[in-house]
Amino acid sequence: MAEITLILVIQKLGIAVAGETLKLAKPLLGRKDVLVVALPANMKLIKDELEMINAFLKEIGIKACKGEVIETWIRQVRRLAFDMEDIVDQFMYVIGENKMTGSWAHLKKIFKKPQSLISLDDIANKADAVNKELIELSRRKHRWTQPIIGVSDIPMASYDNEQLFYLPGHDCSVNDDELIGIYEKKETLTEILHSADRSMRIVAVWGMGGIGKSTLVNNVYTNELSHFGCHAWVSISQSYKLDDVWRNMLTSLGKDNREFDTPKMNGVELRAELKKLLDKKRYFIILDDVWRAADFLKITEVLVDNGLGSRVIITTRIEDVASRADDGYKIKVEPLNDHDSWLLFCKKAFPNIENHTCPPELCEYGKAIVGKCDGLPLSLVAIASLLSLSTKSRKKWRIFHEQLISELHSNENLNRVEKILNLSYKHLPNYLKNCFLHCAMFPEDYLLHRKRLIRLWVAEGFIEQRGASNLEDIAEGYLIELVQRSMLQVVNRNSFDRIRCLRMHDLVRDLAISQCKKESFCAVYDDTHGVVVQLGLEPRRLAVVRCNNNIRSSIDPTRLRTFISFDSSMALSSWCFAVLDLSGLPIETIPHSIGELFNLRYFCLNDTNVKLLPKSMKKLHNLQTLSLERTNLLKVPKEFSNLMKLRHLLIWKLLDETLCLYESVEPLLVSIIGNLWNHLRACGD
Repeated sequence: MAEITLILVIQKLGIAVAGETLKLAKPLLGRKDVLVVALPANMKLIKDELEMINAFLKEIGIKACKGEVIETWIRQVRRLAFDMEDIVDQFMYVIGENKMTGSWAHLKKIFKKPQSLISLDDIANKADAVNKELIELSRRKHRWTQPIIGVSDIPMASYDNEQLFYLPGHDCSVNDDELIGIYEKKETLTEILHSADRSMRIVAVWGMGGIGKSTLVNNVYTNELSHFGCHAWVSISQSYKLDDVWRNMLTSLGKDNREFDTPKMNGVELRAELKKLLDKKRYFIILDDVWRAADFLKITEVLVDNGLGSRVIITTRIEDVASRADDGYKIKVEPLNDHDSWLLFCKKAFPNIENHTCPPELCEYGKAIVGKCDGLPLSLVAIASLLSLSTKSRKKWRIFHEQLISELHSNENLNRVEKILNLSYKHLPNYLKNCFLHCAMFPEDYLLHRKRLIRLWVAEGFIEQRGASNLEDIAEGYLIELVQRSMLQVVNRNSFDRIRCLRMHDLVRDLAISQCKKESFCAVYDDTHGVVVQLGLEPRRLAVVRCNNNIRSSIDPTRLRTFISFDSSMALSSWCFAVLDLSGLPIETIPHSIGELFNLRYFCLNDTNVKLLPKSMKKLHNLQTLSLERTNLLKVPKEFSNLMKLRHLLIWKLLDETLCLYESVEPLLVSIIGNLWNHLRACGD
């Protein structure tokens, strides 16, 4: 995640030290002291150093290096990157303060105006301090770690250890009577294995992490081995080695053949022997937890369709991988419904009680715990099994429910639940991580609307330009990819089969919030029960679910980039943001100072009592989305046409169900259409 932070800062620094910027800065820099004159060179040095740090972080990511020393160093890198982002924003604003037209306005659109104007001397001093801190940071790395290549004292995850510790295929055997909620899937899978089709068939079982894919397949695999001439269960990891996979496969399939000396065989030899072996027998192979379609295609190069009815089952969290299965042979495993979730929980929590009945005094908190698991079998089984060993008291269960997320982090008996769920985040491409974490800012069980998410992601700068496609289309592609990776769940679609709204699984959201805190991505402020939930260190974004107290004592507003409020009782703040969502707040007026939010890109006033927009909004040159749904607004200022970057204007209000009050909204429509005419002509539409 530090890589994502660095990339944005490096891009901004690249613009700050570019020729056009320096040409504009030259008159100001030339009349200053030595440190100010050296500011562009200093920023170039900082950019170069951050590029090397970024490369280093990619390297340790590839090698899966772990340890508290590395994590602490990365946190320091991230904090320094945030400082540099603020400095370069200040520099760009000061240099371009009087250059608000033409190409300069286009360049400035990604930079945030500082809270208060700052001199070039201050900026130069801060940049010099950052440069010195970067040098010390580099020295610190060499003092406490060793170069990544060839080092033995920085722990690196081996293939075998990762496989055994993380992957759901490990130790997941269950009896038929424990397949609660997925028994029908078992029958479907068994029918496929015994079908009269003699062709080799590839079957995919897919769904989110912890949903029970490997449990289901393991049960079928154990029961059906006798119907095949040879068989193999091979767990695949993100860091898998193709030769190791083939070696494990050959060892299992040819375990009765003593002539194989697999440790000494290379890839060519392994491939040849596997093809020769699979050509003669009816085989049954499980490829468990496949992450990439390209990996699957490489692994299955050894498969032979020998006309004996062989079967290959893959389990995956990724829809694109599942699509490699034959038509009609894809089985999606969904979360359990409430009834089956309760049955599974009680079966594990009360194994020795007749009919596994929950005592009445425990039902309230038992059902609350089950609700938190949101139909995820992995968490239901792990939590219920742990509770089966503890005292069956109402107080004990109440405390456990209140501390459930903390228990997932710290309790070694539940730690595996967190690790399996976090694998999905760990293996997201960098361009999707920001978008995924952003979804955690919304309240539990909140419906995430496609259009709103897309506009927010564009405003946040998460979307990378790709060819000639517009940013909204690219963002929708990101959204679809998160769904295909089982990170978000589709709630419903429109008549064109496009996603309308989604949700995050409760446990996935809770773990995402923890990741947000760790990465200083955002804070979710909720003091509903008198306790502030998940406030990170110097977060860049803030979501307020419920605010009964003063946030200012807990959050430094100068570090924030985004503010979203879901608390309708909260008063309007005067902080500066790039994204400001005040929907539902009891506000009637917008202060004139709104025009000072130079970097504001997304402004939402839905369901407020706002009647008039201030003329100062003409200064919001970078505003992309303005949402005014269900407000009391009946007129917009003529200066509205100055919003040349506006991409989305959302405004409507149903005044009368019979639609006979059209005249009340007609002046507003006329005002908007007239004031936007110049904008439309300027855009060539």
